[in-house]
Amino acid sequence: MTSTATDTSARSSELSPASFVLPDPVTDCPYPFALILISMTLLAPPNNAGKLGAFIYPDADAFHLRVCSDFLNWLFNVDDWLEEFDVSDTLGMRDSCIGALRDPNNFQTEKLGAKMAKSFFGRVIQTGGPGCTERFIRTMDEYFTAVVRQVDYLASGHIPDLESYIALRRDTSAVKPSCALAEYAACIDLPDEVKAHPVIQSWSNDIYSYNVEQCRGEPHNLIIVLMHHQEISLQDAVDYAGALCKGSIQRFEENRAVLPSWGEEIDRQVASYVESLQDWMVGSLHWSFESERYFGKEGPQVKQTRIVKLLPKRSH
Repeated sequence: MTSTATDTSARSSELSPASFVLPDPVTDCPYPFALILISMTLLAPPNNAGKLGAFIYPDADAFHLRVCSDFLNWLFNVDDWLEEFDVSDTLGMRDSCIGALRDPNNFQTEKLGAKMAKSFFGRVIQTGGPGCTERFIRTMDEYFTAVVRQVDYLASGHIPDLESYIALRRDTSAVKPSCALAEYAACIDLPDEVKAHPVIQSWSNDIYSYNVEQCRGEPHNLIIVLMHHQEISLQDAVDYAGALCKGSIQRFEENRAVLPSWGEEIDRQVASYVESLQDWMVGSLHWSFESERYFGKEGPQVKQTRIVKLLPKRSH
């Protein structure tokens, strides 16, 4: 091989690495990991939504855990379906699902996504307080609205800048409705003025999902946004995202320290909710390696070595 060919090959390897090294958010996340003891056999559908429910809602009783796991199963299906939808189809999914959430007992539909929404949310409203149920519906509507913008970005090939991406990701991640269900799982219902206090957003999902999304040429990912707009390498972008994860935990603790008091009963609910957020962060981290959604069957090995081998990009 000539010198020129060798140099070209080396540059190609640098631009298209075969792997990257994850940061270590599991170590950086200081919260205890408490796996619920209720049978996994009953709660784990094929996409591991049941296991995720047990990981992030570890204090829920059997009834509430089942409902939360059914929500996660629905969400994973919706997320996968929307990847194939255009704007019009996404709006149709939004209308049917939000209609089902608004009136799960009487809304009539033949669409599978809406039927699934009717099923789990009809059980949510049996015991969920008016605040958390309304927040769930509102944040799911925000999720669908944000996904419409994401679909539009994908169709046009547009990669948003970091600030725009973060604003969009806060809704497309569906963390907000998941946190609303944290109240439901804990049998609490925070007043709106309490819930409006700043809370932390975690970006770890972007790191774990990068390997799947890059093989599809998916631009809606923090790593790709950083690589594109800051013109940095894959590893530098992963390290940057890892620093965001670590910083989010630090800010979470800072916010905890300055939470005001709303009286004994509300403070008890706030303490329960903050603990639920801790469970969500540490539980989702561990589940990311237990599930095959991000790393296939290599999850335990990736968790140990932190080395992720890139999947080949799909041809279009």
